Amino acid sequence: MSQQIETQIDVTLTERNRLSALFRIILVVPMVIFLSSFTPTNFSTWESDYLAIGFLFIPVALSLVVRQIYPSYLLAFNEAFLSLSTRVDAYIFLLSDEYPSIEENEIVSVTFPLVDAKALSRWLPLVKWFLAIPLYIVGIFYAIYAFFFLTIFAWFSILFTGRYPQRCAEGVVGAIAFWNRTLGYSILLVTDEYPSFSL
Repeated sequence: MSQQIETQIDVTLTERNRLSALFRIILVVPMVIFLSSFTPTNFSTWESDYLAIGFLFIPVALSLVVRQIYPSYLLAFNEAFLSLSTRVDAYIFLLSDEYPSIEENEIVSVTFPLVDAKALSRWLPLVKWFLAIPLYIVGIFYAIYAFFFLTIFAWFSILFTGRYPQRCAEGVVGAIAFWNRTLGYSILLVTDEYPSFSL
């Protein structure tokens, strides 16, 4: 059984809302503001405060290294936050016409592996961010391919035909799942199993 974060997105392929797709970038602004409220941002330069990543990473890393415990409240927060951001991603990248819910929904499912801190390496959290550099590099190429090329092609397809091409959906969902697995390994520290490079 895989010890990776699993991401399932129920993509609506037919009978898409063309008007919603046309103005998606505007419609998603309230949810982006809500998500960004969890990461302090300097709105004059639109730069995120990198200490926000520390909020997700540093307490967990210290707990694992010093006490070999993954605090349940941090695990619950990290799981809820990743699930929320995945719902927003699914909406932004046109996988669904349903406005992203603040609570769980049936369209997007992000499942964390069973986290047993005693089974996790005590010292690996100190270097996982470094070991994940190849994943970040591959992930950048996946993001360019899926989030720019496939999403733009799907956007035009929805506007003119009302359909989301299945091959585009598979690529975009795969890229989101890849980034969730990478974050689960390197930042959220829920697994020691190195993620697959495949979509």
